[in-house]
Amino acid sequence: MISQDDLKYWVAISKFSKIGAIRLVKLFNFFHSMKEAWQASFSELRQAGLDENIVHDFLAQKTTINPDTEWEKLVKENITVLTINDSRYPKLLKEIWNPPAILYVKGTLPADDEFNLAVVGTRKISTYGRQLASLLTGELVQSGFNIVSGLALGVDALAHQTTVHLGGKTIAVLGSGIDNGSVYPAGNRFLASEIVKTGGAIISEFPLGTVAMPGNFPLRNRIVSGLSLGTLVIEAAEESGALITAQCALEQNREVFAVPGSIFNPTSAGPNKLIKMGAKAVTAVNDILETLNLAQAADFTKNKKLLPASPEEEKILINLSQEPTHVDKLIATSGLDAAKVGAILTLMEMKGMVRNLGGMNYVIGK
Repeated sequence: MISQDDLKYWVAISKFSKIGAIRLVKLFNFFHSMKEAWQASFSELRQAGLDENIVHDFLAQKTTINPDTEWEKLVKENITVLTINDSRYPKLLKEIWNPPAILYVKGTLPADDEFNLAVVGTRKISTYGRQLASLLTGELVQSGFNIVSGLALGVDALAHQTTVHLGGKTIAVLGSGIDNGSVYPAGNRFLASEIVKTGGAIISEFPLGTVAMPGNFPLRNRIVSGLSLGTLVIEAAEESGALITAQCALEQNREVFAVPGSIFNPTSAGPNKLIKMGAKAVTAVNDILETLNLAQAADFTKNKKLLPASPEEEKILINLSQEPTHVDKLIATSGLDAAKVGAILTLMEMKGMVRNLGGMNYVIGK
């Protein structure tokens, strides 16, 4: 375990954008201490393998960075720092060819990262995509997966929201800093805080204060796929960030899954293309479980139980049977308002927990 005194120099050096993952590791391997790297002379940094121009820039910028001040910012926002040689560093991520040398973490990373699955897709999600993202993510959570995504609008946000609602664990990987003022997109900052509050984590390799730039997202995407056994793409244009994540997964020798869609829908072009390239077509969560050869696969469909994922679902389930029950009665007996009951019934119907018989009558699902 690296000492806190040395960790603050990892943080300080990571503020210099031209020293990325590979160069950070190169410095540590040469000096065996980032404090020594921070204090090193021009010639020593050149001996460590840094280019001359980078050394000049680093020594000039170093005068504007105070390691103690940067560490205080982390403490103030309750952010943890993991380096690649930390025992708590995610095992799956460490296996990829270019893992981040440093991770900033707010919240709790799941200990069982062998059950991480990435769910990604378009920001311009259709009604079809919205239904599938909620349904598939919900069933993945219920079968024990931790959901990894990128906190973007659309599919990413819906995957995180569904996981939080069901009491699962989710990891949001950012293309910006994870401090409160930098979380991107700003519209999902409340969601980011909910992820942390419910036992998940938001993470980034970018230091505090980093704004989201286009070049950050391909780097972010390799972490999304690198943390995961496989990547599920739900709606994406033929040229999109979700397909970059899928490409990263392929390069990392991880599974790629895609939901087929209409050839007339531009956001189905990406998944359809992936399927033609050999990705596993997914029409049910069991397709993923069987491909990953997980022990739960055989039991999942059989045991897709009517287990409430929240107290609200439980209030509705105890008032349902094989006999039709009108939604008005569910509102009265559950003590929930009409909008809440409607939203919960929709989600439960997607999960197969209830059936809508029409006329606002519901029964237990089969």
